[in-house]
This record gives sequence, structure tokens and C-alpha cells, in this order.
Amino acid sequence: MGGPGEPPAGTPEGAPGGEDEYRSVVFDESFVRAARLQEFSARERMGDHARAVRRRPTPHRRLSRQVVVLVVLIAVAFGTAIYMGVRHPYGTPAAKRPDPLRMTVIPLAPQGRVPGSAKIPDLFAKSPAAQFRVGAGGINLPAARRTDHFSEGQVVSALATAKDYLVQSSLDPEVLMGRAVRPARILLDPGQLDQFDRSFRHPAADGRHAPTGWLVRFDRARTALADPGVRVQGSLRASETDKDTLEVASDHTFVYALRPARADARAPASLFTVRRELHFRFDRDDLRMHQAELLTSSVQAGPLACAADTTRQLRPLLAGEKAKAGGPAGTDPYATGDATALCGTLAGAAQPSL
Repeated sequence: MGGPGEPPAGTPEGAPGGEDEYRSVVFDESFVRAARLQEFSARERMGDHARAVRRRPTPHRRLSRQVVVLVVLIAVAFGTAIYMGVRHPYGTPAAKRPDPLRMTVIPLAPQGRVPGSAKIPDLFAKSPAAQFRVGAGGINLPAARRTDHFSEGQVVSALATAKDYLVQSSLDPEVLMGRAVRPARILLDPGQLDQFDRSFRHPAADGRHAPTGWLVRFDRARTALADPGVRVQGSLRASETDKDTLEVASDHTFVYALRPARADARAPASLFTVRRELHFRFDRDDLRMHQAELLTSSVQAGPLACAADTTRQLRPLLAGEKAKAGGPAGTDPYATGDATALCGTLAGAAQPSL
């Protein structure tokens, strides 16, 4: 027998309604699921004014809504981030261009001939620098304490940057002999680099553009280091000036053993003393970038002739040389106090007692 709804003898071959005739219009499950129109059930159609079919949302429309929601969420998150960045509780200090460095270089003339000796240890042992430490070891960091607006770590960072500048600008042999400036330059606030570069391209005795105000620099055509071990002693002091600024004051005396350029090791050497008082300022960007703004630089250096040009480089008087003294008698670079003279007389006590 045939199945339900089929003729007993089966469907005649070639008759209408055969399986082959409707194979092309069979609706499988995926076709039905993808249909945009869906017929309501009988119960749903019993309602008043019920339509026979409902429109189903297409995947494209659902995707469009998701994209819109995602874009809105991203915009809200981005706006919130900007708002919190602008309104963060620490505040953002207004951008301020660093002040130009103000500098003075005071030559100290010897009262007689410059003492010298081929035995460099004797020179130091018989001078006020006998107890000074050698090199960077003589630039000691003081105990650091937090301030009202800066942490202990930030205070240490300011002191360490000031020390690094002193080391690179006062102790590096390449800098001392005028062969390099970059070791000191990279430690400066970017706002002072134009002034720094102009000082070396076009030096001027205007209190703003002297290379010797930025670093210690000898005339290598006539001067050489007799001993790389520079003697150093001094102090560093940090303080907060306002909620956005730290300042560091440094006061150090550097003592160099020098001899004439191209002289052999048996030539007498002499001592040359440079007292540098530097005043640094740091904002939060400087602390983060390990840079400093140099506010003032006061230098006393001798033995030098009062008539010597100290703008471009220092031309020390070496062993056996002398110069006419000038300025206040007995200026001592080892003593504390403000330097105000244009030229001074190097105190006899500041020279080795040979």
C-alpha cells in the first residue's frame, strides 16, 4: 500500500505533483530562518487588527545597531579620559620659558710668581686642597627630605641632576680641554639650549653668552692637565620655592694641576683654582627628564691676569709666571661669601706653600 495521502498504486509516473516537479521549491530550515517575513500563529492572528505576518530583523540591521552602540561607547570613554586628564587633582602648571642664565667670571691675579713643582702630590699636600676629595667623590649629596609638594625621591633627583651637571661641566677632561660641550648640554632644560649654543658660536662679555659661565674650559693651545685627578670640595642645598618648583644651590671649589701644553712630565706643574657657585631650578618636567634650568653662575678663577679674556676660555698663569695684581687685595676662592669684584688678587694662602 502507498503511504498516507498517496494513491494506492503510487504516484503515476509523469503525473502532476510528482516529487521531481516540486524539488526546486522545497523550503529547508535555513531558508525559513532567513526569511524577512514571518507568519503570525493562529492565536496571534485572533487579536484585533493583527497583521498576518511580522517583519523579522535582518542580520545587517542588527549589526548596524551594534556598530552604533560601540561607537557611542568609545566616544563616551574617550571624552571621559580627556575630561579626567584636564581636571586631574594635581593641576597642570602653565608652560613657562626658562629665564636666561646670568653669569659672572672673576679672574684672580697672583701677588707674585706662581709656585710650581714637578711633584704633583707635593703641590696638593701643601695647599688648602690637601684634604679635598678627588673627582666626583668630592661632590656629596646631602640628606634629602620631602617638601610640602615634592617627594623625597624628587628632591634626590634634583640634587643628583645638579651633581651630574657639575661633574660633566667641571671634571670631564674633554670638556676641560675644549673638545666637547655635549656632556653638559644634554643636562640643560631645552628652553636654554639656544642661549647655550649661541654662547659657543658667538661668545660675548655681556653676562649672558660666555662659555666659561656654563663650564670650565682651558686654552688647550697653552695649557694641559698635569693630573686628571681634580680635587673638589663644596656643598649642595635643595629647597622648594613654590608648589611646582625646586631649586638647588651649589658652591664648590675645584683645584686643577696644570702644566704648559706639549711639556713633558718633568716640567713643573702648578695649581689652578676655580670656585663655582651655581643656582639650578627644576620643574616637574625637568625632574622627569633629568634636566635642569641654570639660573645663575658665579665663577672666581686664578691665578689669572686681570687683563685676560675669560669669556671664551681660561688662560691660567702657570708655574713661574706672574701678573700685575688688581682688584681687592687677598680674594680667596676657598672662602665663602659673595663675589662682586671684576678682578681680584689671589690670596697668598690660596697658593701652595712651597
